[in-house]
Order: sequence, then C-alpha cells, then structure tokens
Amino acid sequence: MKRFIAVQHSYSEFLGAIEKQLENRGIGFNYFRPFTGQSLPASALQYDALWLLGGAYAPADREHTPWIDEELRLLRAFGHARRPVVGLGFGALLIAQAAGGEPAADGAPYAYWTTARATAAGAADPVAQAIDGRQVLVAASGRVRLPAGVEPVAVDADGEWIALRHGEAYALLFRPEMTPGMIEDTIMEDERPLPDAISEVLARARVLWPEYRETADRVVAALVTGLDLMQERRKPPVFRIHAVSGEQ
Repeated sequence: MKRFIAVQHSYSEFLGAIEKQLENRGIGFNYFRPFTGQSLPASALQYDALWLLGGAYAPADREHTPWIDEELRLLRAFGHARRPVVGLGFGALLIAQAAGGEPAADGAPYAYWTTARATAAGAADPVAQAIDGRQVLVAASGRVRLPAGVEPVAVDADGEWIALRHGEAYALLFRPEMTPGMIEDTIMEDERPLPDAISEVLARARVLWPEYRETADRVVAALVTGLDLMQERRKPPVFRIHAVSGEQ
C-alpha cells in the first residue's frame, strides 16, 4: 500500500480538500505534529511521499518553529531517496529555502486571491497548466527569494512566485487544500497572527468554493502525474525482535 507522511504545523491546517482525493486513489497517510513535541521519522524509506503543510509562522521564525532543523533533515532525506515532496504554504517556503532561497526579513502573514499564470518554465509543467488562468488562494507567512537558476513554474498577477518545481519536490504557495472551514479554523486559532484582509479572503472563498474545489481536483491530478505519486516505492522490510526463552 502507498503510504504518505504529512507534517502538520498547526491543528487547523491539514490536507483538507486533498484528503478525499488521496483516499479515492487508495493512498494512506500519517500525520506527524512536531509543534506538539512529536518526533519526525528518522528515515524516508518507509514512505512513498512527503507533504509539508501550512503553518502560522515563517520558517525563519525559530522562536515559534523550534523543530525546523529536524524537518529540514527529513526534507533532505526524501531528496536523497528521490521520493516526492509537496510543500503547501509554510512547506513551500521550506522547499524554496532548501533549494538555496533566501528568506525575506518580513515574516508577516498574508492571504489573497489571485489569477495564476504559468511561466515559460511551466509551459510543460502539469501543475502550472492545471492552474493557469484560474483563481487561486495564496497564503503563508514570509517570503523566500529564489536563487539564480531556480525559476518558478507559476506566478501571481504581480509576478510573485506561487509554484516551484525543484527536483522531486513541488513548492506551492497557493493552497489547493484550503476549504472555507479551514480558513475559519485558522481565524479561531488561539494567538495566531492573521493577515489584515482575512475576513474578505474568507468571504471570497465561500463564493468561489465550487470552482476552487474543481481547481483542487485538477492540482491533485497534476501532482499525481508530475511526481508519479501512484508508483509505490520500494520499502525495506521491518524486522521485529522477539525475546526467546532459554528454557528448552
């Protein structure tokens, strides 16, 4: 069975609209929550793909993300094993940073709707083509400036990158998993810093939800194609040690 790992950074942000799509494809997934003190897996080899989910803070905010080095280690482990990674919001910034990007000084949260545009680098990219010309929700905290030689596959209406392909990893600053209910949950989250226009973002999400649900389905199908997510990767056997009595 295909097994994915999803790293959560807050209870209010999970796979959301993507969960059903994965379940329909017979894909199992396990949530890990380092923000609660839970340790992350030591190896990538027991899993077929890694999802790094959204969060309330910028990756550079070490005060609120003290587990970040462990998560970067896991991200590198999946890269070395050539196993797919998808980052959403916070997770997308982590991938961009691991690719050599430079975090911006401003780590303020933002959320906005925009029309996605595929770039020249995304002309043949399935994810870029799935969102080209469509309304998408971009949400994260902070930005990462991409290094020379790393080109986004999609940008927003102002030319800011919102989707990046780096090796076996996709970094998505737009949020196909976000439902109106998830946005409401982030608003209700205790002491969470929120974008100034979050009420307007939520109102628009409710209006656009039928269309955006279709966009999410398109994105998942594109990720399956682009990262070959339906291929089950080889996993080493797990050995169990049983105590043996010395009596015969």
